[in-house]
Amino acid sequence: MTMPTRAEQPNEGGVLAALNSAATTSFYWYLALLACIGGFLFGYDTADIGSVLNFIPYHLSDFATGYLVAGASIGAAVGALVAGPLTDRFGRKSLLIADAAIYAIGAILSAVAVNAFMLLSSRTLIGLAVGADSAIATAYIVEFAPANRRGSLSLIQQWMITVGILVSYLVALLILKVAPQAAFGADWRIILGLGAVPALLAVVLRARMPESPRWLMLKGRFADTSKALGQLKIEVSEEQVRATADRLAASVAKQQHKSPWTRGVKRALIVVCVFFIFQQITGINVPFYYGPKLLAGFFQGGSTSAVDAAVAGIETAAILGAVNVIATYFGFRYIDRVGRRKLALAGYAGMAVFILLAAVGVAFLTGTPKIIVVMVGFAFFITSFAIGVGGTGWLIQGEVFPTAVRGRAAAIGASVDWLANFVIILVFPALTTAVGLGWVMVLFAVLAVAAIVFIARFLPETKGLPLEDVVGVFERQAATTKASR
Repeated sequence: MTMPTRAEQPNEGGVLAALNSAATTSFYWYLALLACIGGFLFGYDTADIGSVLNFIPYHLSDFATGYLVAGASIGAAVGALVAGPLTDRFGRKSLLIADAAIYAIGAILSAVAVNAFMLLSSRTLIGLAVGADSAIATAYIVEFAPANRRGSLSLIQQWMITVGILVSYLVALLILKVAPQAAFGADWRIILGLGAVPALLAVVLRARMPESPRWLMLKGRFADTSKALGQLKIEVSEEQVRATADRLAASVAKQQHKSPWTRGVKRALIVVCVFFIFQQITGINVPFYYGPKLLAGFFQGGSTSAVDAAVAGIETAAILGAVNVIATYFGFRYIDRVGRRKLALAGYAGMAVFILLAAVGVAFLTGTPKIIVVMVGFAFFITSFAIGVGGTGWLIQGEVFPTAVRGRAAAIGASVDWLANFVIILVFPALTTAVGLGWVMVLFAVLAVAAIVFIARFLPETKGLPLEDVVGVFERQAATTKASR
């Protein structure tokens, strides 16, 4: 890690102006990576259960199997809601440390589970940690990020999710190929338990990260704010921090009167929640939760070996995981240049087109042509999501709310995201049985078009705006809507 070397001084705009215009050194990227280790764990947890599902030796009912795959999402929804008020009260840093510790405990318990109940319980514990982390990570990032890099830094959350998915597949492939005879014994335990390693690393490293300077300022901890800004190489005195806090408090009080939950904040919350619902119900996680099983059917239909079939499915899912990682890079490149709104519109348009292409392959082709068309469709479907949709959702979740309620509002958004994820993953097998995989893909395309209509109507552009000005965009929209009634 390279520490920042250029000190920033607050100009006439105050401490926040210096923070908004600071040079984005390697230390900022390091902090964003630390904040988003939970994203890596989210991705790892998303994919590892699909890799080991066929090797768990405990008897699981249909409900228990569905809960094992998607039930962590319920825990995540609860974890996100609990984390919201806690992080607004106790800070971003302390909750990020606690989340990583809880995940590590859950991963270890899942690896040593002695029965189905213990395994399901540990998955729920993991869900609580992942959900809480998803509610806090981007809120922490946007509170120290310079305005012109807020999108790129926040997009690390989505990138870490994709890396976690890919690493999970690669770990599963390595372990199953090295010791295929232990697939029903030690292998699945090792795959699940290895998630504890990055979680424990996060506990250690997060303990040394600075607290959010905006949260500290909000709480009146001006000396601590000055110290946290010093870690970012923004040298300010306690008096300068106090003066900025007083001006900000006066401005907020004038605009919001007694409650921070203004019409604009509520409107922003609705937009974030609906965006997250579309993010999930358009089907992006289906290839990652069920991909190894679905793709094994395409590539290994005649195989009699459960391990060989699983390895084939994981190999092809890993290809899609690599596509996801690479495509997210282009999101980094363009989120602050092109903007959130345009990327989201293009992303959903691409998702609609390419999931329809995959549907054509599933419905009308056989053999090698089917494999090629389906893989191309899936690959560009995932690419479209990675560039324009995935990171955009996590970014707006962190940036569109005022500091006073950012933790709670972001938590509600994350909880909605997890609940939508739970619903689509739970109902996908039944939908596929009822109407066929091809028609389910057509449904995903229709929902992507609906997302385009929603974004075009309700999502404003917020690129480049100072964080304190973003909510004002929604306030003006809310005022315009009220005036037109």
